[in-house]
Amino acid sequence: MLLSKGFEIEMYTGTPSGRVIGLSDKIVQALDGFVREPDSRNVEYTTAPFCNYDRLLCALVRPRQKLRKYLQTLGDYTLIPGSTLSLGNSDRFYRSDPHNPYHSYIEKTYGTKVVTASVHINIGISDPEVLMQACRLIRVEAPLYLALSASSPFLKGKATGYHSTRWHIFPQTPPEVPLFNSHHHFIEWTEAQLVKGTMRNVRHLWTSVRPNGDHRPYNLNRLELRICDLIVDPIALLAITALLEARLNQMFAQPTLDPLQSSQLDEVELMAITAANELAVAHSSLDAQLQHWQDGTKITARDWIREIYQQVLPFAKKQGYSCFLSPLNKILRSGNTAQQWLQLHQQGIDIPTILTQEIQQIEQQEMDLEDKLCQSMLVA
Repeated sequence: MLLSKGFEIEMYTGTPSGRVIGLSDKIVQALDGFVREPDSRNVEYTTAPFCNYDRLLCALVRPRQKLRKYLQTLGDYTLIPGSTLSLGNSDRFYRSDPHNPYHSYIEKTYGTKVVTASVHINIGISDPEVLMQACRLIRVEAPLYLALSASSPFLKGKATGYHSTRWHIFPQTPPEVPLFNSHHHFIEWTEAQLVKGTMRNVRHLWTSVRPNGDHRPYNLNRLELRICDLIVDPIALLAITALLEARLNQMFAQPTLDPLQSSQLDEVELMAITAANELAVAHSSLDAQLQHWQDGTKITARDWIREIYQQVLPFAKKQGYSCFLSPLNKILRSGNTAQQWLQLHQQGIDIPTILTQEIQQIEQQEMDLEDKLCQSMLVA
């Protein structure tokens, strides 16, 4: 049975040349389904959870089409790809809601380090202990999903030297988060952080993956993968999601696929290599040299993904969604967004031109997808 899946998509708004301009206050007043972030240059929408990939694709594309049409009524504005402020304006915080005390805390504590765009992938898992196991497994493999999605090589109009500048600068909070060995462990740890003040509220757990639900930390029903840069290509996003779902299906079938059971490393070592792997992938994405969580052996991110792909492909075929998984091969061959942009930049193409071309390509792709797949499909 297919798992339920949903996305939280954060995007920048701005001009067709890639200059980011804050419009979220107007957007959230005019359009249902969009919410503001602390900085006005970001706007977020959330898809309803669907099991079917076709329905999920339309749930991704349709709000963006609606948002683009609205932005055109405000001026020559559109949606901007990438996960950082590629062309600058990263020294000042533009408050979307000056009277919100939590936003005041965010601005004062983190500044523009949090003014990034990303996609959070949510997968429904109702059993809390199975969910905690899933979080353990995906936590140590989260760098691989960042490697596939990296799309933030620029900041302030320059190449930074990182494929995911976003994850390099983003303030992971609290700084040390364990591999939770049970739901009870997660509850106790969260309550302790709230008392100590290392978390301001139950949402203030900014790590690569976390358990989520309607009444955290007590009632949980989904895994939330938070590490991915913004993936504007809907087909690529579904492929990465299919890899995540297939890996979880493999875990359900093979319960020993758990870092606390199947690793030769202790938990301290596991957390150390996972942190190092995240840093390495933020720098070099698919080309990063990583350490495998099972035994500490060295492997490139690209080879590790290929290894997992072969393991999970039978599960995707059995469930009938392997066609959505297969586009991963193109990313592995041609590179992720950051690698493609850097290649163009090294050929002498400037950053505004790179962004302009990407904006045009994605707009056309989404129009084609909506025309071919979504016109006759009702998305709730």
